[in-house]
Amino acid sequence: MELPANAFKSELAAKQAPLYGCWLGLANAYTAEIVATAGFDWLLIDGEHAPNTVVTILEQLRATENYPAASIVRAVNHDPALIKQLLDIGAQTLMVPMVETGAQAEALVAAMRYAPAGIRGMGAGVIRADRWGSVADYATRAAESLCLITQVESKTGVDNARAIANTDGVDAVFVGPSDLSTNMGHVGDPGHADVQAAISRVLEVTKAAGKAAGILAPAEADTNRYREAGFDFIATGLDVALLKTAAEANAARHRGGTTSAERGTY
Repeated sequence: MELPANAFKSELAAKQAPLYGCWLGLANAYTAEIVATAGFDWLLIDGEHAPNTVVTILEQLRATENYPAASIVRAVNHDPALIKQLLDIGAQTLMVPMVETGAQAEALVAAMRYAPAGIRGMGAGVIRADRWGSVADYATRAAESLCLITQVESKTGVDNARAIANTDGVDAVFVGPSDLSTNMGHVGDPGHADVQAAISRVLEVTKAAGKAAGILAPAEADTNRYREAGFDFIATGLDVALLKTAAEANAARHRGGTTSAERGTY
């Protein structure tokens, strides 16, 4: 059996058009599969803020793998043991939050690679990633199919964005505007001039490093602005917010009241 290809990694490298994605925070394979039919280019299975486990992430990977939308898994932290588990169950693209230094980026690359290039534990023959031993050369070629996205979400991360982006093995840098604005002292205001300047700085150094840049932008105006700025992949929806907004709109239409969108919650 051939090494499973990573279409998302290939599309990022091609940089032909922005790739639009949706956050999956419902921690449910059934809803993940529904969103996979909607036409997004990629889906983010959220292991940081959603109540996911390795098992529920596996269920969502299985549910979405036969659809065109590529699946990305966000780890809850930098733990190499957890990263090993996520890779072993077949996650090909990982997003890791709160990366603040080049050294942290290097450690994440090492966690995704087998020795001598890294520290990933060897489970060849007993893991889903190599189809339980069916991919004969998996151990030597695994890195070809893996994609690492590092998240910059703090002022320290912005200050070190050049080092992070230039780390060999980092494929993309993703900005988290909410965490970044909060860390910079502008809670709930990612549109603040200082935050926007920081975002532009991350985009600039990421592009200069030849890497792809991504960002979360569920508001249409933000999506348009970041697309024009040159971001390569943009999260335009969150399943939790989409469900809540639609439910509130339905209830408000029949019973009166306002929705989260009208109140400015989203």
